[in-house]
Amino acid sequence: MIHMGEFEEQSTWGFETRAVHTGQDPDPVTGAVVTPITLSTTFAQEGVGGHKGFEYSRSGNPTRAALEACVSSLEGGGHGLAFASGLAAEDNVLRLLAAGDRGLLGNDAYGGTFRLIDKVHTELEWTAVDLIDTDRLSVEWPDDTKLVWLETPTNPLLRCFDIETICEIAHARGAIVCVDNTFATPFLQQPLSLGADIVVHSATKYLGGHSDVVGGFLALDDDELAARLTFTQNAAGAVPAPFDCYLVLRGVKTLAVRMERHCANARSIVDLLVGHPAVDRVLYPQLPDHPGHAAAAKQMRDFGGMVSFTMRGGLEAALRVAASTKLFVLAESLGAVESLIEHPGHMTHASAAGSPLEVPDNLLRLSVGIESAADLVADLEQALG
Repeated sequence: MIHMGEFEEQSTWGFETRAVHTGQDPDPVTGAVVTPITLSTTFAQEGVGGHKGFEYSRSGNPTRAALEACVSSLEGGGHGLAFASGLAAEDNVLRLLAAGDRGLLGNDAYGGTFRLIDKVHTELEWTAVDLIDTDRLSVEWPDDTKLVWLETPTNPLLRCFDIETICEIAHARGAIVCVDNTFATPFLQQPLSLGADIVVHSATKYLGGHSDVVGGFLALDDDELAARLTFTQNAAGAVPAPFDCYLVLRGVKTLAVRMERHCANARSIVDLLVGHPAVDRVLYPQLPDHPGHAAAAKQMRDFGGMVSFTMRGGLEAALRVAASTKLFVLAESLGAVESLIEHPGHMTHASAAGSPLEVPDNLLRLSVGIESAADLVADLEQALG
């Protein structure tokens, strides 16, 4: 029997193979094919300073190391760092900046990211900009910008930005680029290959994929940035527990097959919504008139499992639909096997009210799961009335 670890070049493996095997060789002691959950907080040393790669689980843990190797491989990065939540990972990146440094943030972003920047990292300067218009971005670029933070697709309007062009603009002006790849996942989009310096994930979403674990992740190639981020990961200590690492690693194994189903089901939902008399506008990157459609078509393998839409009847109609679905569960979060519906203005993006990132009050966001497409379409159709 040839063990996967005996291959010299794991980079030649396909995505699905790396998801199952990278960092996950059979256990050398027992032969277990599933990565063990190493609960020990401390590790015996053969002599002072003579450990076997692990000394204390905040600094490093074998289960976490397996997760970091696997997901960084899927993103095409040489370094991977796992965190206790997506926001913990984001906080680690923001600590790269000094007081007074400026960042650029897309004017459509996750409410939790905006809250972290606006309410916690108050020592930083931030400008919300339209990252779709890259020509205007080049002209109006603030000279003191140190970091560009972009989600693509964005949460919840699903706008898509040209990662490669934005990276070229930023790097020419001495700024680094961090891309939140949570909605796309590395199966659909790999920002590091397009020039991004750092990729961030809420591993709670598609990476975990089962609504049973909270986690975050950073992937990158730059050795100097990785050393700084690794230092802060250990010093601040917002690391995931070994069992949480196991759950994310288990979810990652099926990421490719799940994403294929998420995307297929999302297209069925879009077909229902487009032209429906109760719906004002459908937001989905595959639609030719969608903001950033060209960028999505260029840099994504498929268009994702998230669908947003606005209701003709305003806030009241949106709330009625959100309360009327049966298979689509009214809940926050996204990216898991079950389908979810939410009203961003009252739920995930309430903290952005009154800011440049405020979302329309007639907006609904769907996280389309992997159930039978016909059942999901029927459920939403009855809710729309």
